[in-house]
Amino acid sequence: MNSVPARETWSSRWTFLIATIGSAVGLGNLWRFPYIAGENGGGAFVIVYLVLALLVGVPLVMAELAIARRGRHNPLTTMQAVCAEQGAARVWHGIGWFSVISPTIALSFYSVVAAWSLDYLVKSVLGVFTGVDGAGAQRIFDALLASPLRLMLWHAVFIGGVIFVVGRGVRRGIERASDVLMPALFVLLLALVLYANLVGAAGAGWRFLFAPDFSSLTPKAVLMALGQMLFSVSVGTGALLTYGGYLPGEARIAGAAWTLVLADTAVAVLAGLAIFPIVFAAGLDPAEGPGLSFVVLPVAFGHMPGGSAFAAMFFLLVFFAAITSAFAMLEPMVSLLVERGARRRRAALGLGTLAWLLGLASVFSFNLWRDFQPFAGVPLLRGRTVFSLLDFCVSNLMLPITALLIALFAGWVMRPDAMREELADLGTGGFALWRVLVRYLAPVAVAAVFVFNFVAA
Repeated sequence: MNSVPARETWSSRWTFLIATIGSAVGLGNLWRFPYIAGENGGGAFVIVYLVLALLVGVPLVMAELAIARRGRHNPLTTMQAVCAEQGAARVWHGIGWFSVISPTIALSFYSVVAAWSLDYLVKSVLGVFTGVDGAGAQRIFDALLASPLRLMLWHAVFIGGVIFVVGRGVRRGIERASDVLMPALFVLLLALVLYANLVGAAGAGWRFLFAPDFSSLTPKAVLMALGQMLFSVSVGTGALLTYGGYLPGEARIAGAAWTLVLADTAVAVLAGLAIFPIVFAAGLDPAEGPGLSFVVLPVAFGHMPGGSAFAAMFFLLVFFAAITSAFAMLEPMVSLLVERGARRRRAALGLGTLAWLLGLASVFSFNLWRDFQPFAGVPLLRGRTVFSLLDFCVSNLMLPITALLIALFAGWVMRPDAMREELADLGTGGFALWRVLVRYLAPVAVAAVFVFNFVAA
Protein backbone atom coordinates (compact mmCIF):
# COMPACT_ATOMS: atom_id res chain seq x y z
CA MET A 1 0.00 0.00 0.00
CA ASN A 2 2.94 2.37 0.40
CA SER A 3 4.32 2.24 -3.15
CA VAL A 4 3.23 5.27 -5.16
CA PRO A 5 1.42 4.41 -8.39
CA ALA A 6 2.39 6.15 -11.64
CA ARG A 7 0.01 9.07 -11.26
CA GLU A 8 0.16 12.78 -10.60
CA THR A 9 0.97 14.23 -7.20
CA TRP A 10 0.97 17.77 -5.85
CA SER A 11 4.25 19.57 -6.51
CA SER A 12 4.47 20.66 -2.86
CA ARG A 13 2.62 20.66 0.45
CA TRP A 14 1.81 24.34 -0.13
CA THR A 15 0.05 23.70 -3.43
CA PHE A 16 -1.93 20.86 -1.87
CA LEU A 17 -3.06 23.18 0.93
CA ILE A 18 -4.01 25.97 -1.47
CA ALA A 19 -6.04 23.62 -3.68
CA THR A 20 -7.72 21.91 -0.72
CA ILE A 21 -8.59 25.23 0.96
CA GLY A 22 -10.03 26.26 -2.40
CA SER A 23 -12.21 23.16 -2.44
CA ALA A 24 -13.56 24.03 1.00
CA VAL A 25 -14.06 27.78 0.60
CA GLY A 26 -17.26 28.30 -1.35
CA LEU A 27 -20.61 30.06 -1.47
CA GLY A 28 -21.53 28.97 2.06
CA ASN A 29 -18.55 30.84 3.54
CA LEU A 30 -19.56 34.09 1.90
CA TRP A 31 -23.15 34.35 3.07
CA ARG A 32 -24.44 31.42 5.13
CA PHE A 33 -21.89 31.36 7.94
CA PRO A 34 -22.04 35.12 8.68
CA TYR A 35 -25.83 35.11 8.52
CA ILE A 36 -26.50 32.15 10.79
CA ALA A 37 -23.79 33.30 13.21
CA GLY A 38 -25.40 36.69 13.60
CA GLU A 39 -28.87 35.23 14.02
CA ASN A 40 -27.84 32.53 16.52
CA GLY A 41 -25.85 34.19 19.23
CA GLY A 42 -23.13 36.10 17.39
CA GLY A 43 -19.89 35.54 19.28
CA ALA A 44 -21.41 32.63 21.21
CA PHE A 45 -22.19 30.87 17.93
CA VAL A 46 -18.67 31.56 16.62
CA ILE A 47 -17.15 30.08 19.79
CA VAL A 48 -19.28 26.94 19.48
CA TYR A 49 -18.41 26.68 15.78
CA LEU A 50 -14.69 26.87 16.53
CA VAL A 51 -14.92 24.25 19.29
CA LEU A 52 -16.84 21.89 17.00
CA ALA A 53 -14.38 22.53 14.16
CA LEU A 54 -11.48 21.54 16.39
CA LEU A 55 -13.13 18.54 18.07
CA VAL A 56 -15.07 17.13 15.12
CA GLY A 57 -13.96 18.83 11.90
CA VAL A 58 -10.20 18.44 12.28
CA PRO A 59 -10.32 14.72 13.26
CA LEU A 60 -12.63 13.95 10.33
CA VAL A 61 -10.44 15.82 7.86
CA MET A 62 -7.44 13.86 9.16
CA ALA A 63 -9.36 10.62 8.78
CA GLU A 64 -10.40 11.27 5.20
CA LEU A 65 -6.96 12.46 4.13
CA ALA A 66 -5.33 9.44 5.81
CA ILE A 67 -7.64 7.03 3.97
CA ALA A 68 -7.00 8.89 0.72
CA ARG A 69 -3.22 8.71 0.98
CA ARG A 70 -3.40 5.07 2.07
CA GLY A 71 -5.11 4.20 -1.21
CA ARG A 72 -3.57 6.88 -3.49
CA HIS A 73 -6.16 6.50 -6.22
CA ASN A 74 -9.53 7.94 -7.11
CA PRO A 75 -12.09 7.65 -4.26
CA LEU A 76 -13.65 4.39 -5.46
CA THR A 77 -10.38 2.58 -6.18
CA THR A 78 -8.93 3.93 -2.94
CA MET A 79 -11.77 2.42 -0.92
CA GLN A 80 -11.49 -0.88 -2.79
CA ALA A 81 -7.72 -1.02 -2.17
CA VAL A 82 -7.88 0.03 1.49
CA CYS A 83 -10.74 -2.39 2.21
CA ALA A 84 -8.75 -5.21 0.64
CA GLU A 85 -5.69 -4.32 2.72
CA GLN A 86 -7.68 -4.04 5.94
CA GLY A 87 -9.87 -7.08 5.32
CA ALA A 88 -13.01 -4.90 5.39
CA ALA A 89 -16.35 -5.83 3.85
CA ARG A 90 -17.22 -4.63 0.35
CA VAL A 91 -20.08 -2.54 1.76
CA TRP A 92 -17.49 0.11 2.67
CA HIS A 93 -16.89 0.63 -1.05
CA GLY A 94 -20.03 2.76 -0.75
CA ILE A 95 -17.85 5.58 0.57
CA GLY A 96 -16.07 5.63 -2.77
CA TRP A 97 -19.26 5.49 -4.80
CA PHE A 98 -20.84 8.35 -2.84
CA SER A 99 -17.60 10.34 -3.16
CA VAL A 100 -17.67 10.29 -6.97
CA ILE A 101 -21.42 10.44 -7.61
CA SER A 102 -22.58 13.10 -5.13
CA PRO A 103 -20.07 15.81 -6.19
CA THR A 104 -20.92 15.27 -9.85
CA ILE A 105 -24.61 15.79 -9.10
CA ALA A 106 -23.79 18.72 -6.82
CA LEU A 107 -21.81 20.42 -9.58
CA SER A 108 -24.89 20.46 -11.81
CA PHE A 109 -26.91 22.72 -9.49
CA TYR A 110 -24.04 24.44 -7.67
CA SER A 111 -22.76 25.86 -10.94
CA VAL A 112 -26.17 27.34 -11.76
CA VAL A 113 -26.15 29.43 -8.57
CA ALA A 114 -22.41 30.14 -8.72
CA ALA A 115 -22.78 31.48 -12.25
CA TRP A 116 -25.08 34.25 -10.99
CA SER A 117 -21.88 35.90 -9.76
CA LEU A 118 -20.71 36.29 -13.37
CA ASP A 119 -23.90 38.08 -14.39
CA TYR A 120 -23.63 40.37 -11.37
CA LEU A 121 -19.94 40.99 -11.99
CA VAL A 122 -20.79 42.35 -15.44
CA LYS A 123 -23.64 44.43 -14.01
CA SER A 124 -21.31 45.89 -11.37
CA VAL A 125 -18.72 46.89 -13.96
CA LEU A 126 -21.46 48.56 -16.03
CA GLY A 127 -22.72 50.49 -12.99
CA VAL A 128 -26.19 48.92 -13.06
CA PHE A 129 -26.51 49.03 -9.27
CA THR A 130 -25.67 52.73 -8.88
CA GLY A 131 -28.50 54.34 -6.90
CA VAL A 132 -30.69 51.23 -7.05
CA ASP A 133 -33.32 50.75 -4.32
CA GLY A 134 -34.61 47.53 -2.77
CA ALA A 135 -37.47 47.11 -5.24
CA GLY A 136 -35.13 47.74 -8.17
CA ALA A 137 -32.57 45.21 -6.91
CA GLN A 138 -35.32 42.63 -6.50
CA ARG A 139 -36.52 43.27 -10.06
CA ILE A 140 -32.97 42.80 -11.39
CA PHE A 141 -32.61 39.51 -9.55
CA ASP A 142 -36.07 38.28 -10.59
CA ALA A 143 -35.30 39.16 -14.22
CA LEU A 144 -32.16 37.01 -14.09
CA LEU A 145 -34.03 34.02 -12.67
CA ALA A 146 -36.87 34.45 -15.18
CA SER A 147 -34.50 34.21 -18.17
CA PRO A 148 -33.57 30.59 -18.93
CA LEU A 149 -31.31 31.66 -21.79
CA ARG A 150 -29.20 33.95 -19.60
CA LEU A 151 -28.96 31.32 -16.89
CA MET A 152 -27.99 28.68 -19.45
CA LEU A 153 -25.30 30.95 -20.89
CA TRP A 154 -23.66 31.77 -17.55
CA HIS A 155 -24.04 28.16 -16.45
CA ALA A 156 -22.17 27.11 -19.62
CA VAL A 157 -19.42 29.71 -19.08
CA PHE A 158 -18.89 28.56 -15.50
CA ILE A 159 -18.85 24.85 -16.37
CA GLY A 160 -16.58 25.60 -19.33
CA GLY A 161 -14.02 27.15 -16.98
CA VAL A 162 -14.17 24.11 -14.70
CA ILE A 163 -13.74 21.72 -17.65
CA PHE A 164 -10.75 23.67 -18.97
CA VAL A 165 -8.87 23.65 -15.66
CA VAL A 166 -9.64 20.06 -14.62
CA GLY A 167 -8.91 18.83 -18.14
CA ARG A 168 -5.35 20.15 -17.86
CA GLY A 169 -4.60 17.88 -14.93
CA VAL A 170 -3.57 18.20 -11.31
CA ARG A 171 -0.36 20.22 -11.67
CA ARG A 172 -1.01 22.10 -14.93
CA GLY A 173 -4.68 22.71 -14.19
CA ILE A 174 -6.02 22.59 -10.65
CA GLU A 175 -2.72 23.46 -9.00
CA ARG A 176 -1.86 26.40 -11.26
CA ALA A 177 -5.38 27.81 -11.14
CA SER A 178 -5.56 27.49 -7.35
CA ASP A 179 -2.14 29.12 -6.95
CA VAL A 180 -3.55 32.20 -8.68
CA LEU A 181 -7.18 32.23 -7.58
CA MET A 182 -6.79 31.55 -3.85
CA PRO A 183 -4.23 34.28 -3.09
CA ALA A 184 -6.35 36.63 -5.22
CA LEU A 185 -9.40 35.62 -3.21
CA PHE A 186 -7.71 36.47 0.08
CA VAL A 187 -6.45 39.82 -1.27
CA LEU A 188 -9.94 40.74 -2.51
CA LEU A 189 -11.50 39.67 0.77
CA LEU A 190 -9.07 41.70 2.87
CA ALA A 191 -9.59 44.73 0.60
CA LEU A 192 -13.36 44.42 1.05
CA VAL A 193 -12.99 44.10 4.83
CA LEU A 194 -10.90 47.27 4.89
CA TYR A 195 -13.37 49.12 2.66
CA ALA A 196 -16.40 47.97 4.64
CA ASN A 197 -14.90 49.01 7.97
CA LEU A 198 -13.78 52.40 6.68
CA VAL A 199 -17.00 53.51 4.96
CA GLY A 200 -19.56 51.21 6.60
CA ALA A 201 -21.03 50.74 10.07
CA ALA A 202 -18.09 48.80 11.48
CA GLY A 203 -19.33 48.77 15.07
CA ALA A 204 -22.74 47.37 14.16
CA GLY A 205 -21.19 44.74 11.91
CA TRP A 206 -18.74 43.55 14.54
CA ARG A 207 -21.45 43.42 17.21
CA PHE A 208 -23.80 41.45 14.94
CA LEU A 209 -21.12 38.86 14.25
CA PHE A 210 -19.19 38.71 17.51
CA ALA A 211 -21.20 40.07 20.44
CA PRO A 212 -21.98 36.89 22.44
CA ASP A 213 -25.64 36.29 23.12
CA PHE A 214 -25.83 32.95 24.89
CA SER A 215 -29.62 33.24 25.26
CA SER A 216 -29.89 32.75 21.47
CA LEU A 217 -27.62 29.70 21.54
CA THR A 218 -30.28 26.98 21.41
CA PRO A 219 -29.69 23.26 20.69
CA LYS A 220 -30.92 24.00 17.17
CA ALA A 221 -28.24 26.68 16.79
CA VAL A 222 -25.55 24.22 17.93
CA LEU A 223 -26.70 21.66 15.34
CA MET A 224 -26.75 24.39 12.68
CA ALA A 225 -23.17 25.28 13.59
CA LEU A 226 -22.18 21.62 13.38
CA GLY A 227 -23.89 21.10 10.03
CA GLN A 228 -22.37 24.26 8.56
CA MET A 229 -18.92 23.23 9.78
CA LEU A 230 -19.10 19.72 8.30
CA PHE A 231 -20.21 20.99 4.92
CA SER A 232 -17.76 23.89 4.92
CA VAL A 233 -14.60 21.82 5.52
CA SER A 234 -15.55 19.43 2.68
CA VAL A 235 -15.90 16.26 4.79
CA GLY A 236 -17.76 13.64 2.77
CA THR A 237 -17.83 15.67 -0.45
CA GLY A 238 -15.23 13.57 -2.23
CA ALA A 239 -12.77 16.49 -2.39
CA LEU A 240 -10.52 15.32 0.44
CA LEU A 241 -10.64 11.68 -0.63
CA THR A 242 -9.58 12.78 -4.13
CA TYR A 243 -7.05 15.52 -3.38
CA GLY A 244 -5.54 13.46 -0.55
CA GLY A 245 -4.86 10.69 -3.04
CA TYR A 246 -2.35 12.98 -4.78
CA LEU A 247 -0.40 13.55 -1.53
CA PRO A 248 3.23 12.39 -1.44
CA GLY A 249 4.14 9.99 1.36
CA GLU A 250 6.17 12.52 3.38
CA ALA A 251 3.34 15.08 3.65
CA ARG A 252 2.12 15.82 7.17
CA ILE A 253 -1.60 15.13 7.28
CA ALA A 254 -2.35 16.44 10.76
CA GLY A 255 -0.78 19.83 10.04
CA ALA A 256 -2.63 20.04 6.74
CA ALA A 257 -5.95 19.32 8.48
CA TRP A 258 -5.40 22.08 11.04
CA THR A 259 -4.46 24.56 8.32
CA LEU A 260 -7.47 23.70 6.17
CA VAL A 261 -10.04 24.05 8.96
CA LEU A 262 -8.58 27.26 10.38
CA ALA A 263 -8.22 28.88 6.93
CA ASP A 264 -11.77 27.93 5.97
CA THR A 265 -13.12 29.38 9.21
CA ALA A 266 -11.07 32.55 8.77
CA VAL A 267 -12.59 33.15 5.33
CA ALA A 268 -16.10 32.77 6.74
CA VAL A 269 -15.42 35.24 9.56
CA LEU A 270 -13.73 37.75 7.24
CA ALA A 271 -16.70 37.51 4.88
CA GLY A 272 -18.94 38.60 7.72
CA LEU A 273 -16.65 41.53 8.49
CA ALA A 274 -16.82 42.55 4.83
CA ILE A 275 -20.58 42.17 4.40
CA PHE A 276 -22.32 43.35 7.56
CA PRO A 277 -20.75 46.81 8.00
CA ILE A 278 -21.93 47.58 4.45
CA VAL A 279 -25.41 46.20 5.08
CA PHE A 280 -25.89 48.07 8.36
CA ALA A 281 -24.52 51.32 6.93
CA ALA A 282 -27.27 51.18 4.30
CA GLY A 283 -29.92 50.44 6.94
CA LEU A 284 -30.78 47.11 5.33
CA ASP A 285 -31.82 43.77 6.80
CA PRO A 286 -28.91 41.31 7.25
CA ALA A 287 -31.27 38.34 7.71
CA GLU A 288 -31.74 37.65 4.02
CA GLY A 289 -29.99 34.32 3.49
CA PRO A 290 -29.19 33.78 -0.23
CA GLY A 291 -30.82 37.11 -1.09
CA LEU A 292 -28.16 38.88 0.95
CA SER A 293 -25.63 38.69 -1.88
CA PHE A 294 -27.91 39.30 -4.84
CA VAL A 295 -30.56 41.69 -3.50
CA VAL A 296 -29.37 43.43 -0.34
CA LEU A 297 -25.68 44.00 -1.13
CA PRO A 298 -26.30 45.55 -4.59
CA VAL A 299 -28.48 48.16 -2.88
CA ALA A 300 -25.81 48.83 -0.27
CA PHE A 301 -23.00 49.09 -2.82
CA GLY A 302 -25.17 51.30 -5.02
CA HIS A 303 -25.29 54.03 -2.37
CA MET A 304 -21.68 53.97 -1.16
CA PRO A 305 -18.58 55.78 -2.47
CA GLY A 306 -16.77 53.63 -5.02
CA GLY A 307 -19.64 51.17 -4.76
CA SER A 308 -19.52 49.88 -8.34
CA ALA A 309 -15.84 49.00 -8.14
CA PHE A 310 -16.20 47.24 -4.81
CA ALA A 311 -19.36 45.46 -5.95
CA ALA A 312 -17.34 44.11 -8.87
CA MET A 313 -14.63 43.00 -6.42
CA PHE A 314 -17.21 41.23 -4.28
CA PHE A 315 -18.77 39.26 -7.14
CA LEU A 316 -15.33 38.43 -8.49
CA LEU A 317 -14.56 37.10 -5.01
CA VAL A 318 -17.74 34.99 -5.08
CA PHE A 319 -16.76 33.61 -8.50
CA PHE A 320 -13.24 32.69 -7.33
CA ALA A 321 -14.61 30.92 -4.24
CA ALA A 322 -17.22 29.06 -6.26
CA ILE A 323 -15.03 27.85 -9.11
CA THR A 324 -12.22 26.53 -6.89
CA SER A 325 -14.86 24.45 -5.09
CA ALA A 326 -16.22 23.32 -8.44
CA PHE A 327 -12.81 21.94 -9.48
CA ALA A 328 -13.08 19.52 -6.55
CA MET A 329 -16.59 18.50 -7.63
CA LEU A 330 -15.57 17.45 -11.13
CA GLU A 331 -12.18 15.91 -10.27
CA PRO A 332 -13.39 12.82 -8.30
CA MET A 333 -15.26 11.28 -11.23
CA VAL A 334 -12.64 12.45 -13.74
CA SER A 335 -9.88 10.78 -11.73
CA LEU A 336 -11.91 7.56 -11.70
CA LEU A 337 -12.33 7.56 -15.47
CA VAL A 338 -8.68 8.48 -16.05
CA GLU A 339 -7.51 5.54 -13.95
CA ARG A 340 -9.85 3.31 -15.94
CA GLY A 341 -8.11 4.32 -19.17
CA ALA A 342 -9.91 7.46 -20.35
CA ARG A 343 -8.04 10.53 -21.53
CA ARG A 344 -8.29 13.31 -18.99
CA ARG A 345 -9.47 16.05 -21.34
CA ARG A 346 -12.15 13.82 -22.84
CA ALA A 347 -13.27 12.70 -19.37
CA ALA A 348 -13.48 16.31 -18.14
CA LEU A 349 -15.37 17.41 -21.26
CA GLY A 350 -17.80 14.51 -21.13
CA LEU A 351 -18.55 14.77 -17.42
CA GLY A 352 -18.70 18.56 -17.53
CA THR A 353 -21.17 18.41 -20.39
CA LEU A 354 -23.23 15.89 -18.43
CA ALA A 355 -23.24 18.23 -15.42
CA TRP A 356 -24.30 21.11 -17.66
CA LEU A 357 -27.16 19.11 -19.15
CA LEU A 358 -28.32 17.95 -15.72
CA GLY A 359 -28.04 21.55 -14.56
CA LEU A 360 -30.62 22.62 -17.12
CA ALA A 361 -33.27 21.07 -14.87
CA SER A 362 -32.11 23.42 -12.11
CA VAL A 363 -32.08 26.36 -14.53
CA PHE A 364 -35.67 25.67 -15.51
CA SER A 365 -36.66 25.27 -11.85
CA PHE A 366 -36.42 29.07 -11.54
CA ASN A 367 -38.64 29.82 -14.54
CA LEU A 368 -40.23 27.32 -16.96
CA TRP A 369 -40.54 24.55 -14.35
CA ARG A 370 -40.96 26.67 -11.22
CA ASP A 371 -44.30 24.99 -10.46
CA PHE A 372 -43.09 21.48 -11.25
CA GLN A 373 -42.67 19.32 -8.14
CA PRO A 374 -41.51 15.81 -9.14
CA PHE A 375 -42.40 14.18 -5.80
CA ALA A 376 -45.31 16.29 -4.61
CA GLY A 377 -46.97 13.16 -3.18
CA VAL A 378 -44.08 12.42 -0.82
CA PRO A 379 -44.43 14.45 2.41
CA LEU A 380 -40.69 14.92 2.92
CA LEU A 381 -40.21 16.08 -0.68
CA ARG A 382 -43.46 18.00 -1.16
CA GLY A 383 -43.02 21.54 -2.45
CA ARG A 384 -39.53 20.93 -3.85
CA THR A 385 -38.58 21.86 -7.39
CA VAL A 386 -35.95 19.85 -9.25
CA PHE A 387 -33.29 22.29 -8.00
CA SER A 388 -34.29 22.08 -4.34
CA LEU A 389 -34.77 18.31 -4.63
CA LEU A 390 -31.22 17.77 -5.89
CA ASP A 391 -29.87 20.12 -3.24
CA PHE A 392 -31.78 18.30 -0.50
CA CYS A 393 -30.68 14.81 -1.62
CA VAL A 394 -26.99 15.74 -1.88
CA SER A 395 -26.68 18.07 1.12
CA ASN A 396 -29.04 16.30 3.54
CA LEU A 397 -28.62 12.67 2.50
CA MET A 398 -25.51 11.78 0.53
CA LEU A 399 -22.94 14.06 2.19
CA PRO A 400 -23.89 13.31 5.84
CA ILE A 401 -24.06 9.57 5.11
CA THR A 402 -20.60 9.68 3.53
CA ALA A 403 -19.16 11.66 6.45
CA LEU A 404 -20.67 9.18 8.92
CA LEU A 405 -19.28 6.19 7.03
CA ILE A 406 -15.82 7.79 6.92
CA ALA A 407 -15.86 8.31 10.71
CA LEU A 408 -16.94 4.72 11.32
CA PHE A 409 -14.48 3.26 8.82
CA ALA A 410 -11.49 5.24 10.12
CA GLY A 411 -12.34 4.71 13.77
CA TRP A 412 -13.68 1.17 13.88
CA VAL A 413 -12.66 -0.71 10.71
CA MET A 414 -9.12 0.36 9.85
CA ARG A 415 -6.40 -1.11 12.01
CA PRO A 416 -4.84 1.38 14.44
CA ASP A 417 -1.33 0.69 13.15
CA ALA A 418 -2.35 1.69 9.61
CA MET A 419 -3.88 4.98 10.75
CA ARG A 420 -0.95 5.64 13.09
CA GLU A 421 1.40 5.26 10.13
CA GLU A 422 -0.53 7.84 8.10
CA LEU A 423 -0.92 10.23 11.05
CA ALA A 424 2.63 9.90 12.34
CA ASP A 425 2.97 13.66 12.88
CA LEU A 426 0.32 13.50 15.62
CA GLY A 427 2.60 11.72 18.07
CA THR A 428 1.46 9.04 20.52
CA GLY A 429 -0.75 11.23 22.71
CA GLY A 430 -2.23 13.12 19.78
CA PHE A 431 -3.10 9.91 17.97
CA ALA A 432 -4.82 8.50 21.08
CA LEU A 433 -6.94 11.65 21.35
CA TRP A 434 -7.73 11.60 17.62
CA ARG A 435 -8.85 7.98 17.86
CA VAL A 436 -11.25 8.73 20.71
CA LEU A 437 -12.73 11.72 18.88
CA VAL A 438 -13.16 9.94 15.54
CA ARG A 439 -14.57 6.76 17.11
CA TYR A 440 -17.09 8.32 19.48
CA LEU A 441 -17.69 12.07 19.15
CA ALA A 442 -17.56 12.40 15.35
CA PRO A 443 -20.11 9.64 14.53
CA VAL A 444 -22.56 10.94 17.14
CA ALA A 445 -22.16 14.51 15.87
CA VAL A 446 -22.67 13.59 12.21
CA ALA A 447 -25.65 11.38 13.04
CA ALA A 448 -27.21 14.24 15.03
CA VAL A 449 -26.89 16.56 12.01
CA PHE A 450 -28.38 13.89 9.75
CA VAL A 451 -31.44 13.51 12.02
CA PHE A 452 -31.75 17.28 12.47
CA ASN A 453 -31.80 17.84 8.71
CA PHE A 454 -34.78 15.53 8.40
CA VAL A 455 -36.64 17.03 11.35
CA ALA A 456 -36.00 20.56 10.06
CA ALA A 457 -37.07 19.56 6.55
